Amino acid sequence: MSGTRDECVFMARLAEQAERYGDMVEYMKRVASMGSELSLDERNLLSVAYKNSVGARRQAWRAIKQLELAEASKPAVVAIIKDYRANVESELNGKCAEILNMLAGELIPKASNPEVKVFYLKMKGDYHRYLAEFSERDSAAYGTASQDAHDSYELAMESAGALPPTHAIRLGLALNFSVFYYEVIGAPDKAIKLAGDAFRSASADMDKVDQDTYNEAEQIMQLLSDNLQLWSGDAAGGGGHTQGQDGTMVEDF
Repeated sequence: MSGTRDECVFMARLAEQAERYGDMVEYMKRVASMGSELSLDERNLLSVAYKNSVGARRQAWRAIKQLELAEASKPAVVAIIKDYRANVESELNGKCAEILNMLAGELIPKASNPEVKVFYLKMKGDYHRYLAEFSERDSAAYGTASQDAHDSYELAMESAGALPPTHAIRLGLALNFSVFYYEVIGAPDKAIKLAGDAFRSASADMDKVDQDTYNEAEQIMQLLSDNLQLWSGDAAGGGGHTQGQDGTMVEDF
């Protein structure tokens, strides 16, 4: 293959079907570096590629961290687990840095309308959020990543005002920003307000949209509703931190 844009997109789709997300990332990196703005289909392929590539490593990190905590009474075992966790963290850092550099250098500067800008700024917030997730809470890395995530989400929210409340990307942004507030910086009141406002605004307009928009919005609103139930229950019960619903995939609906 000569590596034209169409061929790279075809190969990315093929890699997705084969669940070879590392290959999918490589093909979409080539497309993103070809100069012109990505189409909607290309944006979604890029998002799916990195979401799955990074997502597998996030799951691995969580599993390793849980094992590390379970084996806390065995220093020799913990030392081995920590070394392995460091390898996964290095991979996570590399993949997140890769897409963040692409967003900053290639994609966000070329965003031609609010929908595209919100899509990319949301992605930027997401990948800074992932960096914050596995950083030590008292470290400089955590402070930088969480601040960058917050700032990216805030910029996305400003641009999202140009989109209807029922727009899938606007709802997905509210979902992920609220997850950031709850999961990363431990601000449940802000998480509940943001998710609740987005849910109510979309609900008020659901009778005005076409069927496709309705179906897309309904799925994301269900995630918002699930999180609101979970978080409100935690607040009422005075419970500790509970894992929320991650809405990273919503832009693909």
